Amino acid sequence: MSGIGTGYDLSTTTYSPDGKVFQVDYACKAVDNGGLALGVRCKDGVVLGVEKLLAMKMLVPGANRRIAAVDRHAGMAGTGLAPDARQIVARARSECAQYLSFYGDRIPAQILADRMAHYMHLFTLYWSVRPYGASSLMAVKDAHDGYAMYLLEPSGECQRYHGAAIGKGRQAAKNEIEKLDLGNLSAAEAVRHVARIVYATHDEKDKEFECELSWICDASGGEFKRVPKNLVDEAVEAAKAALESDDEMDA
Repeated sequence: MSGIGTGYDLSTTTYSPDGKVFQVDYACKAVDNGGLALGVRCKDGVVLGVEKLLAMKMLVPGANRRIAAVDRHAGMAGTGLAPDARQIVARARSECAQYLSFYGDRIPAQILADRMAHYMHLFTLYWSVRPYGASSLMAVKDAHDGYAMYLLEPSGECQRYHGAAIGKGRQAAKNEIEKLDLGNLSAAEAVRHVARIVYATHDEKDKEFECELSWICDASGGEFKRVPKNLVDEAVEAAKAALESDDEMDA
């Protein structure tokens, strides 16, 4: 055997000599190969956007969405292995339903985030399972803390963010998010910025893609919904125009 990682990547229960769990690293690599997903917490809500790569032209437009509601007050955007992302959404929906059934109230944001982090962490502890090859951004409206956004990673790590990006092109997207004045940005303005970032960071060598946008904000009545089509169309057109303008300046 050669290389420090050889033989230590066969199970999630084995650490390498330098303290790594390679199966978790491989799961993170699967996330990095997925389309970009990003979210921003603005002054009146949270906006999530996804670059959904299209494997072929025969796919029905709008099918196999990467953003899904898990309750009226919460939704998730995932990237990485699509089936894994769907399973994470299914678990989040189950947690929301169980909490509502037992306590008679919507699950608080931090409790939902903690439960999902614990669930994903369990898949890094046993040899008979593998880590989820997907990460998710979760947007929630909390009755006490207002709007919040969390990032769930394959390791079970969960952090609350003002702005975050995962998947292919995440670093370029993070750089663009850091330039935004999120504290003074409205949800409608955030939609345009998110669409612009998705188009600006898209790798031209990749396949065609769709830009999915959802939000939970004052304009949506505090419920997680798709951004209205007219706003999406306006944001996409503005993003394409900005991209063409940048290309002309570079020429």
